[in-house]
Amino acid sequence: MSSSEPVAAAAAPPWRTAPHLPGAFRRLYAGEMRLVLGRRRNQALLGVLAVVPLVIGVAVRLSTPRNGDGPQFLSQIAGNGLFLVFTALTVALPFFLPLVVGVVAGDSIAGEAGTGTLRYLLAVPVTRGRLLAVKALGVASCTALAVLVVALVGLLAGAVLFGLHDVTLLSGDTVSLADGLLRTVGVVVFVVVALFGLAAGGLFVSTLTENAIAAMATTIGIAVFSALLDAVPELRPIAGALLTHHWLGFGELLRTAPDGGALLRWSLLHLAYVAVFLSLAWARLQTKDVTS
Repeated sequence: MSSSEPVAAAAAPPWRTAPHLPGAFRRLYAGEMRLVLGRRRNQALLGVLAVVPLVIGVAVRLSTPRNGDGPQFLSQIAGNGLFLVFTALTVALPFFLPLVVGVVAGDSIAGEAGTGTLRYLLAVPVTRGRLLAVKALGVASCTALAVLVVALVGLLAGAVLFGLHDVTLLSGDTVSLADGLLRTVGVVVFVVVALFGLAAGGLFVSTLTENAIAAMATTIGIAVFSALLDAVPELRPIAGALLTHHWLGFGELLRTAPDGGALLRWSLLHLAYVAVFLSLAWARLQTKDVTS
C-alpha cells in the first residue's frame, strides 16, 4: 500500500464510502421507530387522536334523537358504528392528523441537526441517501400509524356503542358488512396516501433548518395554507392541484360504483407531491453542512 492511499481514504467523505452491512437498514429503521414512538410528545399526540372518535361516539350516543329527527349523519352513526370511522377521519383530517404528521416529519432531521446527533449518525458511517430513506420510512410509518389509531379506535368504539351492520352507502344502496369493511380499508389506505404528501413536505422542510419547532410549524402551515387557497373561489382553476383538495375524496368509496379513475388520479397527485418533496429533500441533504 502506498503512502498516499491512507490519506485518500481519510479524505473521502464518509457519506460516500459507507459500506453496506447486512441488516444495517433494518436496524436503523428499528432504532428510528423506537426514537419517534418513545417520545412522550408523540405518544400524547397519538392519545389525542384516539380520543377523537371516542368523543364523537359518546356525543352521538348521548344526543341521538329518539324520534328519528336530527341531522342525517347522526342517524347514520347511530344506526351503524362503521360510520364512526368515516366521521372520525373527516373530523381529524383538517387539523389533528396534519398536526401529528407535522410534528413527526418536522422533527425528523431538524431535531437531529439541532441536537448535534446528525453528524454522528453520518459518521457511523451511514450514507446520506440511506439516512433519508430511513427517515422517510419512519415518517411514513408514523403517518400510517396515526390514521390507523383513528380508524381502529373508531371501529371498536362504533362496534361497542352502536354495533356493526350492513352499510347504507351515500347513494342509498345497502351492501353487506364485509363489503363495508373492505371499503373502510380502502378509505384508510386513501387517507394514508393523501397524508404522505404532507409528510414528505415536512421531511423536506426539516432538511432546511436546525430548528425543529420551526420545521414543525412550517409543515403544519403547508396544510393550512393549502386549505386557505382551496377556500378562495377565484383560485378554483388550480384547486384540483392543491395538496389538501382531495383529502376527503375517500367519500367516493362510499358510493355504489366508486369512480376508480378519480381515486387513482387523486392518489397519483399525492404521490407526485411525495416524489417532488423527497427529491428536494435528497438534493438538500446531499449539500447540507453537518460537520460543524
